[in-house]
Amino acid sequence: MSDAKPLEGRIALVTGASRGIGAATAVALAKDGAHVVLTGRDVRALEQVEDAIHDIGGNATIAPLDLTEQDGIARLASAVASRWDKLDILVISAAYMPTLTPVTQIEPKQFGQAVTINLLATQALLAAFDPLLKRSDGARVVGLTSSVGSQPRAFWSAYGSTKAAFESLLDSYAEEVRKLGDIRVAIVDPGATRTAMRAKAYPGEDPQTVKHPEVVGERIAALVTEGFETRHRERVVNPA
Repeated sequence: MSDAKPLEGRIALVTGASRGIGAATAVALAKDGAHVVLTGRDVRALEQVEDAIHDIGGNATIAPLDLTEQDGIARLASAVASRWDKLDILVISAAYMPTLTPVTQIEPKQFGQAVTINLLATQALLAAFDPLLKRSDGARVVGLTSSVGSQPRAFWSAYGSTKAAFESLLDSYAEEVRKLGDIRVAIVDPGATRTAMRAKAYPGEDPQTVKHPEVVGERIAALVTEGFETRHRERVVNPA
């Protein structure tokens, strides 16, 4: 790998790559030389991210995916295996945040959606891509979390509880593969970031007062390039 393109020859897959932090991370990884598989439900938005990657001389493949369909995850893993036979970087960015309510008023359908996307889909991704990660000569898995996963907050229980389980699932996977090669797992809290999810949670906030998704995307790309100890955790802060 060249100094200019530290991720040259690496295959990365980013969930939730159609917008926000997922899109920014995909662009940052491609800028560093990775071929990025872009997943998400919005095909037009994925095409825009692909165009942005091509504009900087990067490479990407669009793979529309609904994370509520576990068969779709298995099909995607099969497609990646048939084309590249490995996966070097897996970034789990996609998430669903239910309406903020007291525990006693959680809407069951929304809670079920959060459990499916934030937790069940994560297990399905790890199960489907584990063989491909093990074929890499240094795979990296990065999961995007929230501070409410480890620090419960009033009205955030439906989202926070799924993120707590998400973190536990990733940590368990890290321990299970610790001595089975060089797969390392990191959990990253992006902190306050200018995203649609943030706007939904804080409708009165001026988006200009929080950092751009590019800050988080660039930090994730730097993290997988620099290397880290498995079960690494960090919160992304605005550069001074």
